[in-house]
Amino acid sequence: MTNEAVLKDDAAVAHDAHHADHHDHEHHEQHFIWKYIFSQDHKIISKQFIITGMIWAIIGALMSVFFRLQLGFPNSTFPIMEKFLGDWAKGGKLSAEFYYGLITMHGTILVFFVLTAGLSGTFANLLIPLQVGARDMASPFMNMLSYWFFFLSSILMLVSLFVTTGPASGGWTTYPPLSALKEASMGSGVGMDLWLLSMALFVVSSLLGGLNYIVTILNMRTKGMTMTRMPLTVWALLFTAVLGVLSFPVLFSGFVLLIFDRNFGTSFYLSEIFIGGKALPHIGGSAILYQHLFWFLGHPEVYIIMLPGMGMASEVLSTHSRKPIFGYFAMILSLIGITLLAFLVWAHHMFVTGMSPFLGGIFVLLTLLIAVPSAVKVFNWLTTIWKGNIRLNPPMMFAIGFVSLFISGGLTGLFLGNSALDIHLHDTYFVVAHFHIVMGVSAFFGMFAGIYHWFPKMYGRYMNNTLGYIHFFITFIGAYLIFWPMHYEGIAGMPRRYYDFSAWESFKHFGEINVFISIVALIVFFGQLMFVVNFFMSIFYGKKLTTPNPWGANSLEWTTPINPGHGNWPGEIPEVHRWPYDYKDDGNGNDFIPQVTPLRPGEESH
Repeated sequence: MTNEAVLKDDAAVAHDAHHADHHDHEHHEQHFIWKYIFSQDHKIISKQFIITGMIWAIIGALMSVFFRLQLGFPNSTFPIMEKFLGDWAKGGKLSAEFYYGLITMHGTILVFFVLTAGLSGTFANLLIPLQVGARDMASPFMNMLSYWFFFLSSILMLVSLFVTTGPASGGWTTYPPLSALKEASMGSGVGMDLWLLSMALFVVSSLLGGLNYIVTILNMRTKGMTMTRMPLTVWALLFTAVLGVLSFPVLFSGFVLLIFDRNFGTSFYLSEIFIGGKALPHIGGSAILYQHLFWFLGHPEVYIIMLPGMGMASEVLSTHSRKPIFGYFAMILSLIGITLLAFLVWAHHMFVTGMSPFLGGIFVLLTLLIAVPSAVKVFNWLTTIWKGNIRLNPPMMFAIGFVSLFISGGLTGLFLGNSALDIHLHDTYFVVAHFHIVMGVSAFFGMFAGIYHWFPKMYGRYMNNTLGYIHFFITFIGAYLIFWPMHYEGIAGMPRRYYDFSAWESFKHFGEINVFISIVALIVFFGQLMFVVNFFMSIFYGKKLTTPNPWGANSLEWTTPINPGHGNWPGEIPEVHRWPYDYKDDGNGNDFIPQVTPLRPGEESH
């Protein structure tokens, strides 16, 4: 080694030591506001995202309880609804206008604020620096801004729930012309403007976060942490960020054009519109253009939600079955395949818009192709746990539940990917059942697996296992009982987003199924409240960790102290010598070999 190289190494060590001392000093001296509110520590920002996401999850789930009461008991009144919703549920009965507002806000909140910001924001912030061996994100300030743009977006969306004309009521996709004309309905007024502004801020938050995640992974890995030694969680979060950075600007442009149509007299999406027999001065636009812009984000959004769960499930299944992940490189290639194909299948949401059957056939082929990398992942997960020394603790149960729901929900996607079948099934309860199982509930199971698994790293305590098991069984059984019957309603042609089916001769015989679904939804909602209680109680009263590596895992985050300060490692960042899935006898009675363990004589690196 040359003198110049030695000097560079010494300088790097000195810089790391200074960096650690600086952050230790900050840890002691920082005011509460700068440490916990306007924090630039990725671990605190992770906690901000998860707690904000949980608040939104409770609000979104409560909305679903209200409209399920309407769907299950359309001729009954519930005085408690009037206490929550005021004039929108006068006499304890939900108004038709507010029902559609609840449907819209429920979808928006769960898809964007919980399963995008709450999931990626939490685990990308928590895990990327810890698992690649970095002191923090590439830009801690930009990281802080990403949360605060999300928070401002949340405030605007919350305010929209209380405006006189009600919240946005165009469905979570906000298709024009309903969303583009203020006079179209009550929910197309101020509530829709607030919705659009909120979502614009949300996109800014996602872009700030995504760029930060990509740069951190590519440029800030510790010594020895090659790309092929990164945990699959980091790979999944990398591709999630790539999807967001490339697709969210398209959605942003769609929203900007919609704001122009609503407020500045343009006609990007409007043409030959009549209201009350009077022709509006809009001509030349196309509502289908908005659908293309929306779904160009909308389908990658499915994988923005799913990929973090896939990465975390891979990590949890390997750790708690005490086996190396099966087919590590195949898993990476399948992530690449999903990322590429996610941009090529958006028009399968638009088979009924009158597109050319030839073009529809191309999108059918691409849609069916994306099932291939998904099937590779499922095969590898099942092979990973096959004959493993499985620990059936809450994180493992939720990871296995994730795989189950991903399989069953994904299979119904094959029906909807067929353009001929989709003409019948489009906008029915079959679609509701499919995307709730594969994108909604399975993503939640990935999130729950991650929370139970990494809670000790976040707070230095364990969550209560008994409550965790109860939470799992209520949620797992409840999810299938809620959404599986909806497939049969959809095959019968029962349309979604309708306020009352009791007057329809074709669908009134589903009344008992709707009652059953609504009762189970109520039970599952209270099961989630049990999880929330477990989460916050465990922060203060959970069993304390006595070892930094409670699960016997190999990845770098478990080499930090139990409660790491800002900077993560008190001294030098450890060097990596092996991949993160060396679950085998280390010669000292342990069944795992951490990444920081040097290779033994004659041992080859992965």
